[in-house]
Amino acid sequence: MTPIDPLVGQAVPPVSRLQAGRMAQPLLRGKEFHPFQTSGKQFVYLVPSAAVFELDAAASAILARLAEASLTREELVNGLSARFPASELRETLTELLRVQAIGEETQARIPVPKKTLPIGPPVGAAPGMPIPLTTMVLNVTNQCNLSCTYCYEYGEDKIVDTENGKKAKFMSEETARESVDFMLRESGPNRKAHLTFFGGETLMNLPVLKFAIPYARERAAEMGKEVDFSLTTNATLLRPDVIEFLAENRVGVTISIDGPQEVQDQFRVFHNGTGSYEMVAPKIRELLARHRSRPIGARVTLTSENLDVRKIFRHLRGEIGFWEVGFAPVTTAPNRKYAIAEQGFDTMLEQFQALAAEFLEYALENRHHGFSNVRDTLEEIHKGVSKAYPCGAGLGLMGVSTDGDVALCHRFAGSDAHKLGTVRDGIDRLVQIGFLEKHHIDDKTDCSQCWARPLCSGGCYHEAHTRYGDTAHANLHYCEWIRGWTDTCLKVYAELSVKNPRYLEQFDEEGENEASQVN
Repeated sequence: MTPIDPLVGQAVPPVSRLQAGRMAQPLLRGKEFHPFQTSGKQFVYLVPSAAVFELDAAASAILARLAEASLTREELVNGLSARFPASELRETLTELLRVQAIGEETQARIPVPKKTLPIGPPVGAAPGMPIPLTTMVLNVTNQCNLSCTYCYEYGEDKIVDTENGKKAKFMSEETARESVDFMLRESGPNRKAHLTFFGGETLMNLPVLKFAIPYARERAAEMGKEVDFSLTTNATLLRPDVIEFLAENRVGVTISIDGPQEVQDQFRVFHNGTGSYEMVAPKIRELLARHRSRPIGARVTLTSENLDVRKIFRHLRGEIGFWEVGFAPVTTAPNRKYAIAEQGFDTMLEQFQALAAEFLEYALENRHHGFSNVRDTLEEIHKGVSKAYPCGAGLGLMGVSTDGDVALCHRFAGSDAHKLGTVRDGIDRLVQIGFLEKHHIDDKTDCSQCWARPLCSGGCYHEAHTRYGDTAHANLHYCEWIRGWTDTCLKVYAELSVKNPRYLEQFDEEGENEASQVN
């Protein structure tokens, strides 16, 4: 009698004993991973677990076979038995299954459950426990004494009218007090909160800093907490008394600067068009000489006009003396003159790769290099970071505008369209959950097959808003750049893991991010 398939109600032809034996064993397939080589060794970056593994010859052979076709365990063992002992192959298969480098073919048919958020119940239900706030960026002013051509706050792509809009130009002490209380309240069980002062030009509202820092320390102590302070500045207002205040209060400082004079003065100019380098360079050197309690970092904006990354790094790290230097491509609409086009991203990647190779040389000798883009990515790789969201915006990081409105981050501070609440009334949890539901990596179909998504997750919301008009849009214009850069950092990480694994132990330590660069 011919068996009947109960699912379709049709006759199913009989199978041979060989076919039946094969069907009794699950077929194995390679899962999602990115293979790469360095130091003469084979490695894989496993996308589901965001882990890096070195492959021996048997593991490499198994993955190569499964890249061609799905096979059973026995087919793999029999097919490779001339090269490797059967016991070694079976042990390797077990290990590859354990780390999810391979999986059973049937696993592909298991329905994937709807994503859940770690913030509480779904939209429409009463909100549960919120995600603790770890970093609050306080926009103490939306005014600036420079007129940088490419600025996302004041340039052609701004989303908030900082000149004629309804927002206060300077935050008041009262709003700063309410903001600190909000931060400590929203920090939940966290013992430490991070407060970053931002602008505009942050130091244009120095009185609020001088009020907020001691107030935050006092309130935190009452609650058994502590607060870490940092700020970003263009360095034009770094007078001796300001430097003394920052040093005495251990405020982390990031300087926005684009490089040597001919680079800095191209875009970072005063309102009358005068370049800023001659004013800021001596002030920065004075800051570096006096403020030694925390490393001072530089943050560079790269445009189509300044892509000589190595030259900029040499000047800022070697000649000026910054502890570290970080680079970010300009955030702008694609039709701007200074926007980086595809060829520019290729150039930027080549420059980054050259500096990464130099970083590796230093790291192998346990010397400090200072290229923070590499270091930050190495830390994420080492910790197995797999992002559902590209950053902490709307999660553990929020920005506060001059009047106390709470936004996704500092780049959206003052935008009613990206408002999550106020420091007085708290966060609207349904708005927050709605944003997180919409922006989860699972909903970015362009990212679903990209092996680099655990570290990218689609890219910056503000970049997406500026480039595509939608914060939920993946930043497709720099996908190749991201994949190329991630591959470079994976190779640096793997080579360190082989030749100097002790260097990576620093990423196991829990500690404050000494040069957090908010930009």
